[in-house]
Amino acid sequence: MERIPPLDAPNRPDIARTPGPRGSLIIAMADYGHELRFGIFVPPDAARGRALLRLVRQADDSGLEVLAVQDHPYQPAFLDTWTLLSYLAGVTRTLTLMPAVANLPLRPPAVLARSAASLDLLSGGRVELGLGAGAFWDAIEAMGGARRTPGQALSALREAIGVLRALWGEADRSRLPGDFYPLRGAKPGPLPAHPIGIWLGVYGPRALRLTGELADGWLGSAAYAPPVTLPARMAAIDDAARSSGRIPALIRRAYVIDPTMSPPQLTDLALTQGISQFLLPVDPEGERPTQHFAAETAPAVRAAVAAARAGHPPL
Repeated sequence: MERIPPLDAPNRPDIARTPGPRGSLIIAMADYGHELRFGIFVPPDAARGRALLRLVRQADDSGLEVLAVQDHPYQPAFLDTWTLLSYLAGVTRTLTLMPAVANLPLRPPAVLARSAASLDLLSGGRVELGLGAGAFWDAIEAMGGARRTPGQALSALREAIGVLRALWGEADRSRLPGDFYPLRGAKPGPLPAHPIGIWLGVYGPRALRLTGELADGWLGSAAYAPPVTLPARMAAIDDAARSSGRIPALIRRAYVIDPTMSPPQLTDLALTQGISQFLLPVDPEGERPTQHFAAETAPAVRAAVAAARAGHPPL
């Protein structure tokens, strides 16, 4: 975070100001001007698979842009996320498809790179990759995965990003050192249809720094990062980006919202925290809230954000 005296604070509407110690201000960049996108965040419930298919088709037809599916390979009540996304690519037309977030300890990044690139090609460039360091270690270990300390999990995540990008590249062979995911001459390919974004679903200080350093986006949830915590988290990402020679505004921010949040609250998150992708958590029978989100919430937020960006105060 940047702490500056109040008199030095730039007079800019796209800067969020939070009181800091001894009268200083904590400055965090806010609206980055990204196009707003709306979607749903769903569990791949095996017992309600047909309801889930109806819901996804409805989301696609209603104009929502993103389908994010939880990934818990150790959960026997869930469909496999990559199998589900592959099927859904064939029955949808425009939805961006993404695991939210892919379970790295049980999905080795070299294989994940080929899976994501393949689905991106087959879907016409509609895949983005949410990626997490891992959680629920007892369940991961029960599936044959390795239990990792927080430090090991973060190091593995860093290595995985390098592996993914290497295998989506055009070098003849990829060689990367690593304690978890070394590449020893792997051939890249297939090349994805578009540059697949890597969105990290992380919350801790070191992981947020990694996001700013290497990721294309941050994928958070109100359940783990309530709105009151966002200024500090977004500032951590921005600081790390600048320290790495990157432009903070190029890192997109997605948020699984609290379903009770109103359009004015979502508008505020877009204008003060740089959130540009809003995901509604719904269960497979959530057709009614999905319809309301698409027909009422999304247009209201788009209009309010557009008015604010044009310099028009809210009515």
